[in-house]
Amino acid sequence: QVQVMESGGESVQAGGSLRLSCAASTPIYNTNYMAWFRQDPGKERKGVAAINIRAGTVYYADSVKGRFTISKDNNKNTIYLQMDSLKPEDTAMYYCAADHLGSLASPLVDRHYGNWGRGTQVTVSL
Repeated sequence: QVQVMESGGESVQAGGSLRLSCAASTPIYNTNYMAWFRQDPGKERKGVAAINIRAGTVYYADSVKGRFTISKDNNKNTIYLQMDSLKPEDTAMYYCAADHLGSLASPLVDRHYGNWGRGTQVTVSL
């Protein structure tokens, strides 16, 4: 199984930017999807962005479209989440996930992923 580890979370002011990184323990082309999820305490985990590692197809939650960009670097076995125009409602623990999804599985649904990082905290203040 692949292990993933997130980094890059910190506290920023609204309107600012952050880039999160997720490093995998094995070549990322060994899986077909990697994704970012976020979760507030007491709330359910929600999909933010996902990428098909082989095709490069990307998926975004409506709440982040136009502000967040997911990308990959096969050579570094890493995916990124560029977050711009941050809002206080983006505050959450952000998790990276990786797995081999079937063709009918939605890439932004957490139950399809079996490999998770420990998370990195993003806090956006006014």
